[in-house]
Amino acid sequence: MGRTPPKAASIAGRLSLGIFSTLILAFLIAPLIVIVMFSFNAGGDFTYPIKGLSLHWYAQFLTTDTWTDAFYHSVMLAIATTAIATPLGTMAALGLATPQLPGKRLIGALLLIPMIAPVVIVGVGMYFLFSTLGLTATYTGLVLAHTALAVPFVVVSVSAVLTSLDRRLLWAASSMGAKPLLAFRKVTLPIILPGVASGAVFAFATSLDEVVVTVFLAGPGQRTLPREMFTAARDTLTPTIAAAATIVVVCSMLLLSASTLFKRKLK
Repeated sequence: MGRTPPKAASIAGRLSLGIFSTLILAFLIAPLIVIVMFSFNAGGDFTYPIKGLSLHWYAQFLTTDTWTDAFYHSVMLAIATTAIATPLGTMAALGLATPQLPGKRLIGALLLIPMIAPVVIVGVGMYFLFSTLGLTATYTGLVLAHTALAVPFVVVSVSAVLTSLDRRLLWAASSMGAKPLLAFRKVTLPIILPGVASGAVFAFATSLDEVVVTVFLAGPGQRTLPREMFTAARDTLTPTIAAAATIVVVCSMLLLSASTLFKRKLK
């Protein structure tokens, strides 16, 4: 039997990879498509086929104080989280990039625990800690909790960019009399800015989507959009939840697109 020509084998391999990748992508996107479809459902349930197209559920979302207040609180909480987590994560990544830092492997592993540990365990731990500090049922506690969850994403994003930093540039700046802060602002920051921007986007999205830790820490007055969606799904399941989820997905996509365009302009 003759062997398959190398060119034909290469074409078949690329075709198989393309089909396999398309199937995986479809599997990941299918739930989002279903949610978006039901958000335009003219009916009041989640039955298929839908009973027509309507913007009724978006109008209900935008005209109901409970939903709009929850969305406003989520956005403000995400902005505060991003403003704190981005510089903290950036400084942590810079510290971990220092060759002479003792125990940096252990420190790096500890910083990533909120990302890799089950979120329920993180929520329970934060509840017991914050309850002793009087931070439960407060926006301050939620900001600190979301920041702890968001910092690892900033660390990972900035650390990935720091691998391309040539330390000889810092040595050159130092030899010319530049102070560490000036060298960071003029040399390091422009190089790592794409990673910082990506980390900020991930921090914002992490806070905007977080529900488990919020359920543990938030009181009746701290109603975020994911928590309101969780409550509505448990009590009164209507397509308004699908409209709210679609709005969150659109916000996340806009943030990701803005981050991508920003990084392209920096290159």
